[in-house]
Amino acid sequence: MEIYMRLYPAVGLMCIIWVFNSPISAQDLTGEDKYTYLKQLDHFLSIPNNGLYNEHIEPNIEWLIEAFRQLDFDAKRLKTNGQPLFFAQKIRGEDLPTVLFYMHLDGQSVDPSAWNQPSPYEPVYKSRTEMGNWQIMSKEVPEPPYDQEWRIFARSASDDKGPIIMLLAALQELQKERQELAYNVKIILDSEEERGSPHLLSSVQRYSDLLSSDYLVVSDGPMHDSGLPTLTYGVRGITRMTLEIYGPSKSQHSGHFGNYAPNPVFRAAHLLASMKDEQGRVVIPGYYDGVSFDSLALQVMAAVPDNEEAIQERAGFKEPEKVGINYQEAMQFPSLNVRGIRSAWVGNEARTIVPDKVIVEIDIRTVPNTDGNRLAGLVKEHIKQQGYTILDAVPTHEEMLSIEKPIFVEHTVSMYPFRTPLDSELGAWLKDALEQAHGKEVVQIRILGGSLPLSFFLNELDIPAVLAPLVNADNNQHSPNENLRLGNFFDGIHSFRSILINPIPQ
Repeated sequence: MEIYMRLYPAVGLMCIIWVFNSPISAQDLTGEDKYTYLKQLDHFLSIPNNGLYNEHIEPNIEWLIEAFRQLDFDAKRLKTNGQPLFFAQKIRGEDLPTVLFYMHLDGQSVDPSAWNQPSPYEPVYKSRTEMGNWQIMSKEVPEPPYDQEWRIFARSASDDKGPIIMLLAALQELQKERQELAYNVKIILDSEEERGSPHLLSSVQRYSDLLSSDYLVVSDGPMHDSGLPTLTYGVRGITRMTLEIYGPSKSQHSGHFGNYAPNPVFRAAHLLASMKDEQGRVVIPGYYDGVSFDSLALQVMAAVPDNEEAIQERAGFKEPEKVGINYQEAMQFPSLNVRGIRSAWVGNEARTIVPDKVIVEIDIRTVPNTDGNRLAGLVKEHIKQQGYTILDAVPTHEEMLSIEKPIFVEHTVSMYPFRTPLDSELGAWLKDALEQAHGKEVVQIRILGGSLPLSFFLNELDIPAVLAPLVNADNNQHSPNENLRLGNFFDGIHSFRSILINPIPQ
Protein backbone atom coordinates (compact mmCIF):
# COMPACT_ATOMS: atom_id res chain seq x y z
CA MET A 1 0.00 0.00 0.00
CA GLU A 2 1.29 3.43 -0.95
CA ILE A 3 0.44 6.64 0.87
CA TYR A 4 0.27 10.03 -0.81
CA MET A 5 -0.30 13.42 0.78
CA ARG A 6 -1.87 16.18 -1.27
CA LEU A 7 -2.81 19.73 -0.48
CA TYR A 8 -6.12 21.04 -1.84
CA PRO A 9 -5.86 24.83 -1.59
CA ALA A 10 -9.02 25.21 -3.64
CA VAL A 11 -11.06 23.92 -0.74
CA GLY A 12 -8.88 25.29 2.02
CA LEU A 13 -8.32 21.83 3.41
CA MET A 14 -5.25 19.68 3.76
CA CYS A 15 -6.17 16.03 3.63
CA ILE A 16 -4.22 12.80 3.61
CA ILE A 17 -5.21 10.66 0.66
CA TRP A 18 -4.76 6.93 0.89
CA VAL A 19 -4.02 5.37 -2.48
CA PHE A 20 -4.43 1.63 -2.90
CA ASN A 21 -3.03 -0.31 -5.80
CA SER A 22 -6.46 -1.89 -6.37
CA PRO A 23 -9.71 0.07 -6.84
CA ILE A 24 -11.95 0.79 -3.85
CA SER A 25 -15.70 1.07 -4.26
CA ALA A 26 -16.89 4.62 -3.66
CA GLN A 27 -19.93 3.04 -2.03
CA ASP A 28 -17.54 2.14 0.77
CA LEU A 29 -16.39 5.68 1.41
CA THR A 30 -14.74 5.94 4.79
CA GLY A 31 -16.00 8.39 7.37
CA GLU A 32 -12.89 10.47 6.69
CA ASP A 33 -13.64 10.50 2.95
CA LYS A 34 -17.23 11.58 3.56
CA TYR A 35 -16.09 14.33 5.89
CA THR A 36 -13.57 15.57 3.30
CA TYR A 37 -16.14 15.74 0.51
CA LEU A 38 -18.76 17.27 2.75
CA LYS A 39 -16.21 19.89 3.76
CA GLN A 40 -15.64 20.70 0.08
CA LEU A 41 -19.37 21.07 -0.50
CA ASP A 42 -19.72 23.25 2.58
CA HIS A 43 -16.95 25.54 1.38
CA PHE A 44 -18.34 25.77 -2.16
CA LEU A 45 -21.82 26.59 -0.86
CA SER A 46 -20.34 29.39 1.22
CA ILE A 47 -19.41 31.28 -1.95
CA PRO A 48 -22.49 33.37 -2.90
CA ASN A 49 -23.78 32.61 -6.40
CA ASN A 50 -26.91 34.69 -6.99
CA GLY A 51 -27.24 34.62 -10.75
CA LEU A 52 -28.50 38.21 -10.80
CA TYR A 53 -25.21 39.55 -9.42
CA ASN A 54 -22.29 39.40 -11.83
CA GLU A 55 -19.75 39.79 -9.03
CA HIS A 56 -20.90 36.47 -7.53
CA ILE A 57 -19.89 34.39 -10.54
CA GLU A 58 -16.13 34.91 -10.80
CA PRO A 59 -15.22 33.61 -7.28
CA ASN A 60 -17.12 30.41 -8.05
CA ILE A 61 -15.29 29.93 -11.33
CA GLU A 62 -11.93 30.59 -9.68
CA TRP A 63 -12.68 27.95 -7.04
CA LEU A 64 -13.66 25.41 -9.69
CA ILE A 65 -10.62 26.05 -11.87
CA GLU A 66 -8.28 25.38 -8.98
CA ALA A 67 -10.20 22.30 -7.84
CA PHE A 68 -10.24 20.64 -11.28
CA ARG A 69 -6.62 21.51 -12.00
CA GLN A 70 -5.73 19.51 -8.90
CA LEU A 71 -7.19 16.55 -10.81
CA ASP A 72 -5.01 17.20 -13.88
CA PHE A 73 -7.89 18.61 -15.90
CA ASP A 74 -7.40 21.42 -18.36
CA ALA A 75 -9.71 23.89 -16.61
CA LYS A 76 -10.49 27.47 -17.62
CA ARG A 77 -13.16 30.12 -18.04
CA LEU A 78 -14.76 30.68 -21.42
CA LYS A 79 -15.60 34.26 -22.34
CA THR A 80 -19.15 34.87 -23.54
CA ASN A 81 -21.35 37.85 -24.32
CA GLY A 82 -22.47 37.63 -20.69
CA GLN A 83 -20.99 35.87 -17.69
CA PRO A 84 -18.13 33.42 -18.41
CA LEU A 85 -18.68 29.67 -18.50
CA PHE A 86 -16.56 27.15 -16.64
CA PHE A 87 -14.96 24.48 -18.81
CA ALA A 88 -12.70 21.53 -18.00
CA GLN A 89 -11.55 18.52 -19.96
CA LYS A 90 -9.35 15.47 -19.75
CA ILE A 91 -8.65 13.77 -23.08
CA ARG A 92 -7.41 10.20 -22.77
CA GLY A 93 -7.24 9.33 -26.45
CA GLU A 94 -8.53 10.41 -29.82
CA ASP A 95 -9.88 6.91 -30.43
CA LEU A 96 -12.14 7.05 -27.36
CA PRO A 97 -15.65 8.51 -27.25
CA THR A 98 -16.19 11.83 -25.48
CA VAL A 99 -18.88 12.63 -22.93
CA LEU A 100 -19.82 16.22 -22.13
CA PHE A 101 -21.24 16.79 -18.63
CA TYR A 102 -23.49 19.82 -18.10
CA MET A 103 -24.58 21.46 -14.84
CA HIS A 104 -24.84 25.07 -13.68
CA LEU A 105 -23.02 26.97 -10.95
CA ASP A 106 -25.36 29.95 -10.53
CA GLY A 107 -28.25 29.95 -8.08
CA GLN A 108 -31.67 31.47 -7.66
CA SER A 109 -32.14 34.73 -5.77
CA VAL A 110 -32.63 34.56 -2.02
CA ASP A 111 -34.85 36.22 0.55
CA PRO A 112 -32.81 35.69 3.74
CA SER A 113 -35.82 36.44 5.93
CA ALA A 114 -37.61 33.36 4.54
CA TRP A 115 -34.79 30.98 5.47
CA ASN A 116 -34.74 29.23 8.83
CA GLN A 117 -31.04 29.86 9.36
CA PRO A 118 -28.68 32.85 9.64
CA SER A 119 -27.91 33.05 5.90
CA PRO A 120 -28.64 30.98 2.78
CA TYR A 121 -24.91 31.15 2.05
CA GLU A 122 -23.91 29.83 5.48
CA PRO A 123 -24.70 26.10 5.30
CA VAL A 124 -26.30 24.44 8.31
CA TYR A 125 -26.96 20.78 9.06
CA LYS A 126 -30.37 19.67 10.21
CA SER A 127 -32.08 16.55 11.49
CA ARG A 128 -35.80 15.88 11.69
CA THR A 129 -37.52 15.98 15.07
CA GLU A 130 -40.12 13.49 16.24
CA MET A 131 -42.75 16.04 15.20
CA GLY A 132 -41.37 16.00 11.66
CA ASN A 133 -39.79 19.46 11.78
CA TRP A 134 -36.23 20.29 10.76
CA GLN A 135 -33.93 21.63 13.47
CA ILE A 136 -30.32 22.79 13.26
CA MET A 137 -27.95 20.23 14.72
CA SER A 138 -24.74 21.95 13.62
CA LYS A 139 -23.50 25.05 11.82
CA GLU A 140 -20.22 23.32 11.10
CA VAL A 141 -19.58 20.16 9.10
CA PRO A 142 -20.47 17.37 11.53
CA GLU A 143 -18.02 14.59 12.29
CA PRO A 144 -18.78 11.06 11.05
CA PRO A 145 -20.62 8.74 11.32
CA TYR A 146 -23.48 10.21 9.32
CA ASP A 147 -27.18 9.55 9.29
CA GLN A 148 -28.30 9.25 5.67
CA GLU A 149 -31.37 11.38 6.46
CA TRP A 150 -29.44 14.40 7.75
CA ARG A 151 -29.53 17.34 5.38
CA ILE A 152 -27.40 20.31 4.48
CA PHE A 153 -29.45 23.49 3.98
CA ALA A 154 -28.08 26.26 1.73
CA ARG A 155 -28.83 27.94 -1.58
CA SER A 156 -27.78 25.65 -4.47
CA ALA A 157 -27.21 22.67 -2.16
CA SER A 158 -29.20 20.61 -4.65
CA ASP A 159 -29.39 22.92 -7.67
CA ASP A 160 -26.54 22.47 -8.75
CA LYS A 161 -23.58 22.79 -6.40
CA GLY A 162 -24.29 19.45 -4.73
CA PRO A 163 -24.07 17.48 -8.01
CA ILE A 164 -20.97 19.46 -9.06
CA ILE A 165 -19.16 18.36 -5.89
CA MET A 166 -20.43 14.79 -6.37
CA LEU A 167 -18.66 14.74 -9.75
CA LEU A 168 -15.54 16.38 -8.30
CA ALA A 169 -15.45 13.86 -5.44
CA ALA A 170 -15.91 10.91 -7.81
CA LEU A 171 -12.94 12.13 -9.85
CA GLN A 172 -10.91 12.48 -6.65
CA GLU A 173 -11.81 8.89 -5.77
CA LEU A 174 -10.56 7.69 -9.14
CA GLN A 175 -7.35 9.68 -8.71
CA LYS A 176 -6.79 8.03 -5.33
CA GLU A 177 -7.38 4.60 -6.82
CA ARG A 178 -5.24 5.31 -9.89
CA GLN A 179 -8.32 4.37 -11.89
CA GLU A 180 -8.47 5.65 -15.47
CA LEU A 181 -11.51 7.30 -17.01
CA ALA A 182 -13.27 5.02 -19.48
CA TYR A 183 -13.54 7.79 -22.09
CA ASN A 184 -12.69 11.44 -22.70
CA VAL A 185 -14.47 13.82 -20.30
CA LYS A 186 -15.53 17.40 -20.91
CA ILE A 187 -17.40 19.50 -18.35
CA ILE A 188 -19.33 22.69 -19.00
CA LEU A 189 -20.88 24.61 -16.10
CA ASP A 190 -23.36 27.32 -16.97
CA SER A 191 -23.28 30.61 -15.05
CA GLU A 192 -26.56 32.06 -16.31
CA GLU A 193 -28.94 29.09 -16.22
CA GLU A 194 -31.21 30.66 -13.62
CA ARG A 195 -31.51 33.69 -15.91
CA GLY A 196 -32.58 31.56 -18.86
CA SER A 197 -29.05 31.10 -20.29
CA PRO A 198 -29.43 34.09 -22.66
CA HIS A 199 -25.90 33.76 -24.05
CA LEU A 200 -25.55 29.97 -24.15
CA LEU A 201 -26.51 29.51 -27.80
CA SER A 202 -23.93 31.99 -29.07
CA SER A 203 -21.35 30.46 -26.71
CA VAL A 204 -21.97 26.90 -27.92
CA GLN A 205 -21.66 28.16 -31.50
CA ARG A 206 -18.45 30.04 -30.67
CA TYR A 207 -16.84 27.08 -28.87
CA SER A 208 -18.38 24.25 -30.90
CA ASP A 209 -15.00 22.66 -31.67
CA LEU A 210 -13.93 22.74 -28.03
CA LEU A 211 -17.27 21.33 -26.85
CA SER A 212 -17.50 18.71 -29.59
CA SER A 213 -18.54 15.41 -27.99
CA ASP A 214 -20.43 12.19 -28.64
CA TYR A 215 -22.86 12.33 -25.74
CA LEU A 216 -24.29 14.84 -23.27
CA VAL A 217 -25.03 13.85 -19.67
CA VAL A 218 -26.87 16.30 -17.43
CA SER A 219 -27.19 16.16 -13.65
CA ASP A 220 -29.80 18.76 -12.86
CA GLY A 221 -33.20 18.37 -11.26
CA PRO A 222 -34.53 15.85 -8.73
CA MET A 223 -34.55 12.07 -8.69
CA HIS A 224 -37.83 10.21 -8.68
CA ASP A 225 -39.83 10.42 -5.45
CA SER A 226 -39.04 6.77 -4.73
CA GLY A 227 -35.35 7.61 -4.31
CA LEU A 228 -34.43 4.97 -6.89
CA PRO A 229 -31.71 5.73 -9.46
CA THR A 230 -33.30 7.84 -12.16
CA LEU A 231 -32.79 8.66 -15.82
CA THR A 232 -34.78 11.29 -17.68
CA TYR A 233 -34.84 11.32 -21.46
CA GLY A 234 -36.09 14.82 -22.14
CA VAL A 235 -37.28 18.16 -20.81
CA ARG A 236 -40.07 20.53 -21.70
CA GLY A 237 -39.36 23.92 -23.23
CA ILE A 238 -40.74 27.19 -21.96
CA THR A 239 -42.47 30.08 -23.71
CA ARG A 240 -43.40 33.16 -21.69
CA MET A 241 -46.34 35.48 -22.39
CA THR A 242 -47.31 38.80 -20.81
CA LEU A 243 -50.87 40.12 -21.08
CA GLU A 244 -51.94 43.63 -20.04
CA ILE A 245 -55.72 43.84 -19.87
CA TYR A 246 -57.15 47.35 -19.57
CA GLY A 247 -60.17 49.01 -17.98
CA PRO A 248 -60.14 52.82 -17.76
CA SER A 249 -57.01 54.64 -18.87
CA LYS A 250 -56.25 55.37 -15.20
CA SER A 251 -57.66 54.06 -11.92
CA GLN A 252 -61.06 55.58 -11.04
CA HIS A 253 -63.05 56.06 -7.80
CA SER A 254 -65.20 52.94 -7.36
CA GLY A 255 -68.06 54.99 -5.92
CA HIS A 256 -68.28 57.17 -8.99
CA PHE A 257 -67.33 54.57 -11.59
CA GLY A 258 -68.33 51.17 -10.14
CA ASN A 259 -71.01 49.70 -12.49
CA TYR A 260 -69.82 52.06 -15.23
CA ALA A 261 -66.10 51.84 -16.02
CA PRO A 262 -65.06 48.36 -17.20
CA ASN A 263 -63.15 46.50 -14.48
CA PRO A 264 -60.04 44.83 -15.94
CA VAL A 265 -59.94 42.22 -13.17
CA PHE A 266 -63.27 40.76 -14.26
CA ARG A 267 -62.20 41.02 -17.88
CA ALA A 268 -59.05 39.05 -17.02
CA ALA A 269 -61.06 36.49 -15.05
CA HIS A 270 -63.44 35.85 -17.95
CA LEU A 271 -60.61 35.73 -20.48
CA LEU A 272 -58.44 33.30 -18.51
CA ALA A 273 -61.41 31.10 -17.60
CA SER A 274 -62.27 30.80 -21.30
CA MET A 275 -58.92 29.12 -21.99
CA LYS A 276 -59.48 26.00 -19.85
CA ASP A 277 -62.38 23.79 -18.82
CA GLU A 278 -63.15 22.98 -15.19
CA GLN A 279 -60.91 19.90 -15.37
CA GLY A 280 -57.87 22.00 -16.30
CA ARG A 281 -57.75 21.00 -19.96
CA VAL A 282 -56.92 23.71 -22.50
CA VAL A 283 -59.91 24.21 -24.80
CA ILE A 284 -58.11 26.34 -27.39
CA PRO A 285 -58.45 24.43 -30.71
CA GLY A 286 -55.25 22.66 -31.80
CA TYR A 287 -53.38 23.24 -28.54
CA TYR A 288 -52.57 19.55 -27.96
CA ASP A 289 -51.98 18.67 -31.61
CA GLY A 290 -48.83 16.59 -32.21
CA VAL A 291 -48.82 14.71 -28.90
CA SER A 292 -48.90 10.92 -29.26
CA PHE A 293 -47.52 7.84 -27.48
CA ASP A 294 -46.10 4.67 -29.00
CA SER A 295 -46.14 1.32 -27.19
CA LEU A 296 -42.66 1.77 -25.68
CA ALA A 297 -43.59 5.19 -24.29
CA LEU A 298 -46.75 3.78 -22.71
CA GLN A 299 -44.77 0.88 -21.26
CA VAL A 300 -42.06 3.10 -19.76
CA MET A 301 -44.55 5.60 -18.32
CA ALA A 302 -46.59 2.78 -16.76
CA ALA A 303 -43.46 1.41 -15.08
CA VAL A 304 -42.65 4.64 -13.22
CA PRO A 305 -43.49 3.93 -9.55
CA ASP A 306 -45.34 7.17 -8.86
CA ASN A 307 -47.27 7.52 -5.62
CA GLU A 308 -49.73 10.14 -6.75
CA GLU A 309 -51.28 10.52 -3.30
CA ALA A 310 -47.83 11.38 -1.95
CA ILE A 311 -47.24 13.84 -4.79
CA GLN A 312 -50.52 15.58 -4.00
CA GLU A 313 -49.80 15.50 -0.27
CA ARG A 314 -46.43 17.18 -0.75
CA ALA A 315 -47.87 19.82 -3.10
CA GLY A 316 -50.96 20.33 -0.95
CA PHE A 317 -54.02 19.69 -3.12
CA LYS A 318 -56.72 17.03 -3.30
CA GLU A 319 -57.67 16.65 -6.96
CA PRO A 320 -55.31 16.97 -9.96
CA GLU A 321 -56.20 18.43 -13.30
CA LYS A 322 -57.25 15.93 -15.97
CA VAL A 323 -54.61 16.54 -18.64
CA GLY A 324 -53.50 12.93 -19.11
CA ILE A 325 -54.61 9.98 -17.02
CA ASN A 326 -51.77 10.25 -14.47
CA TYR A 327 -48.77 12.37 -13.49
CA GLN A 328 -46.37 10.95 -16.10
CA GLU A 329 -48.84 11.37 -18.92
CA ALA A 330 -49.66 14.92 -17.83
CA MET A 331 -46.01 15.88 -18.36
CA GLN A 332 -46.19 14.80 -22.01
CA PHE A 333 -48.60 17.60 -22.97
CA PRO A 334 -47.90 21.33 -23.36
CA SER A 335 -49.10 23.26 -20.32
CA LEU A 336 -50.76 26.66 -20.01
CA ASN A 337 -49.96 28.17 -16.63
CA VAL A 338 -50.75 31.54 -15.06
CA ARG A 339 -47.61 32.22 -13.07
CA GLY A 340 -48.54 35.63 -11.73
CA ILE A 341 -51.22 38.33 -11.68
CA ARG A 342 -50.91 41.93 -10.53
CA SER A 343 -53.50 44.69 -10.24
CA ALA A 344 -53.94 47.71 -7.95
CA TRP A 345 -53.32 47.22 -4.20
CA VAL A 346 -54.33 44.76 -1.48
CA GLY A 347 -54.31 44.41 2.30
CA ASN A 348 -53.84 47.60 4.28
CA GLU A 349 -53.02 49.40 1.02
CA ALA A 350 -56.31 48.45 -0.68
CA ARG A 351 -58.13 51.42 -2.23
CA THR A 352 -61.72 51.95 -3.33
CA ILE A 353 -60.97 52.12 -7.05
CA VAL A 354 -61.70 50.53 -10.36
CA PRO A 355 -58.16 49.46 -11.40
CA ASP A 356 -56.72 50.64 -14.69
CA LYS A 357 -55.18 47.33 -15.75
CA VAL A 358 -54.29 43.75 -14.89
CA ILE A 359 -50.91 42.25 -15.77
CA VAL A 360 -50.98 38.48 -16.33
CA GLU A 361 -47.77 36.47 -16.68
CA ILE A 362 -48.14 33.10 -18.40
CA ASP A 363 -45.71 30.28 -19.02
CA ILE A 364 -46.26 27.55 -21.57
CA ARG A 365 -44.24 24.38 -21.11
CA THR A 366 -43.75 22.95 -24.58
CA VAL A 367 -42.96 19.36 -25.54
CA PRO A 368 -41.39 17.85 -28.67
CA ASN A 369 -43.72 18.09 -31.66
CA THR A 370 -45.13 21.35 -30.32
CA ASP A 371 -43.79 24.81 -31.02
CA GLY A 372 -43.77 27.74 -28.60
CA ASN A 373 -44.44 30.32 -31.28
CA ARG A 374 -47.35 28.30 -32.66
CA LEU A 375 -48.90 27.80 -29.21
CA ALA A 376 -48.51 31.50 -28.37
CA GLY A 377 -50.16 32.25 -31.71
CA LEU A 378 -53.09 30.00 -30.80
CA VAL A 379 -53.49 31.82 -27.49
CA LYS A 380 -53.48 35.17 -29.30
CA GLU A 381 -56.06 33.98 -31.79
CA HIS A 382 -58.24 32.80 -28.90
CA ILE A 383 -57.92 36.23 -27.28
CA LYS A 384 -59.09 37.86 -30.52
CA GLN A 385 -62.07 35.52 -30.61
CA GLN A 386 -63.09 36.90 -27.21
CA GLY A 387 -63.46 40.36 -28.78
CA TYR A 388 -60.08 41.85 -27.85
CA THR A 389 -57.88 44.02 -30.04
CA ILE A 390 -54.27 42.91 -29.58
CA LEU A 391 -51.74 45.74 -29.45
CA ASP A 392 -47.96 45.48 -29.75
CA ALA A 393 -47.41 48.41 -27.36
CA VAL A 394 -49.09 49.94 -24.34
CA PRO A 395 -52.12 51.90 -25.65
CA THR A 396 -52.25 55.68 -25.69
CA HIS A 397 -55.17 57.61 -24.20
CA GLU A 398 -56.54 58.12 -27.70
CA GLU A 399 -56.41 54.39 -28.41
CA MET A 400 -58.20 53.68 -25.13
CA LEU A 401 -61.04 55.93 -26.33
CA SER A 402 -61.30 54.20 -29.72
CA ILE A 403 -60.84 50.50 -28.85
CA GLU A 404 -63.55 48.65 -26.93
CA LYS A 405 -61.37 45.86 -25.46
CA PRO A 406 -57.66 46.67 -25.83
CA ILE A 407 -54.99 44.22 -24.68
CA PHE A 408 -51.20 44.30 -24.96
CA VAL A 409 -49.60 40.89 -25.60
CA GLU A 410 -46.00 39.85 -26.03
CA HIS A 411 -44.28 36.47 -25.92
CA THR A 412 -40.76 35.02 -25.87
CA VAL A 413 -39.57 31.48 -26.51
CA SER A 414 -36.97 31.03 -23.77
CA MET A 415 -36.05 27.36 -23.98
CA TYR A 416 -36.83 24.54 -26.35
CA PRO A 417 -37.89 20.97 -25.52
CA PHE A 418 -36.05 17.79 -26.43
CA ARG A 419 -36.58 14.07 -26.00
CA THR A 420 -33.97 11.38 -26.62
CA PRO A 421 -35.40 8.00 -27.72
CA LEU A 422 -36.06 5.65 -24.81
CA ASP A 423 -34.12 2.88 -26.56
CA SER A 424 -31.03 5.03 -27.24
CA GLU A 425 -27.48 3.73 -26.75
CA LEU A 426 -26.78 6.60 -24.34
CA GLY A 427 -29.70 5.64 -22.12
CA ALA A 428 -28.74 1.96 -22.12
CA TRP A 429 -25.15 2.80 -21.12
CA LEU A 430 -26.20 5.08 -18.26
CA LYS A 431 -28.82 2.59 -17.07
CA ASP A 432 -26.16 -0.13 -16.93
CA ALA A 433 -23.78 2.15 -14.97
CA LEU A 434 -26.42 3.05 -12.37
CA GLU A 435 -27.55 -0.55 -11.98
CA GLN A 436 -23.94 -1.60 -11.42
CA ALA A 437 -23.48 1.18 -8.88
CA HIS A 438 -26.55 0.56 -6.76
CA GLY A 439 -27.95 -2.87 -7.64
CA LYS A 440 -31.41 -1.33 -7.95
CA GLU A 441 -33.95 -0.89 -10.69
CA VAL A 442 -33.54 2.38 -12.58
CA VAL A 443 -36.62 4.57 -12.96
CA GLN A 444 -36.83 5.83 -16.55
CA ILE A 445 -38.82 9.02 -17.16
CA ARG A 446 -39.77 9.97 -20.69
CA ILE A 447 -39.77 13.73 -20.14
CA LEU A 448 -39.17 16.02 -17.18
CA GLY A 449 -41.76 18.65 -16.39
CA GLY A 450 -39.20 21.44 -16.01
CA SER A 451 -36.98 23.15 -18.57
CA LEU A 452 -33.24 23.29 -19.23
CA PRO A 453 -31.23 25.10 -21.93
CA LEU A 454 -30.07 21.87 -23.58
CA SER A 455 -31.41 22.16 -27.10
CA PHE A 456 -28.46 24.44 -27.91
CA PHE A 457 -26.06 21.56 -27.32
CA LEU A 458 -28.20 18.98 -29.09
CA ASN A 459 -28.74 21.08 -32.20
CA GLU A 460 -25.34 22.75 -32.50
CA LEU A 461 -23.20 19.74 -31.48
CA ASP A 462 -25.55 17.12 -32.95
CA ILE A 463 -25.43 14.84 -29.91
CA PRO A 464 -28.05 13.02 -27.80
CA ALA A 465 -28.64 13.89 -24.14
CA VAL A 466 -29.97 12.09 -21.08
CA LEU A 467 -30.41 13.46 -17.56
CA ALA A 468 -29.07 11.55 -14.57
CA PRO A 469 -30.51 13.52 -11.60
CA LEU A 470 -29.01 12.78 -8.20
CA VAL A 471 -30.70 14.97 -5.57
CA ASN A 472 -33.68 14.23 -3.34
CA ALA A 473 -37.07 15.13 -4.78
CA ASP A 474 -38.10 17.20 -1.73
CA ASN A 475 -35.10 19.55 -1.91
CA ASN A 476 -37.00 22.88 -2.09
CA GLN A 477 -35.24 23.74 -5.32
CA HIS A 478 -35.54 27.49 -6.10
CA SER A 479 -37.34 28.03 -2.78
CA PRO A 480 -36.29 29.08 0.72
CA ASN A 481 -34.66 26.31 2.78
CA GLU A 482 -33.20 24.46 -0.21
CA ASN A 483 -31.48 21.32 1.00
CA LEU A 484 -29.60 18.17 0.06
CA ARG A 485 -30.04 14.82 1.80
CA LEU A 486 -26.64 13.45 2.85
CA GLY A 487 -27.57 9.98 1.62
CA ASN A 488 -28.13 11.43 -1.84
CA PHE A 489 -24.81 13.24 -1.69
CA PHE A 490 -22.80 10.11 -0.89
CA ASP A 491 -24.80 7.94 -3.31
CA GLY A 492 -24.30 10.58 -6.02
CA ILE A 493 -20.54 10.27 -5.67
CA HIS A 494 -20.91 6.54 -6.21
CA SER A 495 -23.20 7.09 -9.22
CA PHE A 496 -20.69 9.41 -10.90
CA ARG A 497 -17.82 7.04 -10.18
CA SER A 498 -19.65 4.17 -11.88
CA ILE A 499 -20.55 6.36 -14.87
CA LEU A 500 -16.94 7.54 -15.22
CA ILE A 501 -15.44 4.03 -15.32
CA ASN A 502 -18.22 2.25 -17.27
CA PRO A 503 -16.95 1.74 -20.84
CA ILE A 504 -19.16 3.05 -23.63
CA PRO A 505 -19.95 0.31 -26.16
CA GLN A 506 -18.51 1.14 -29.58
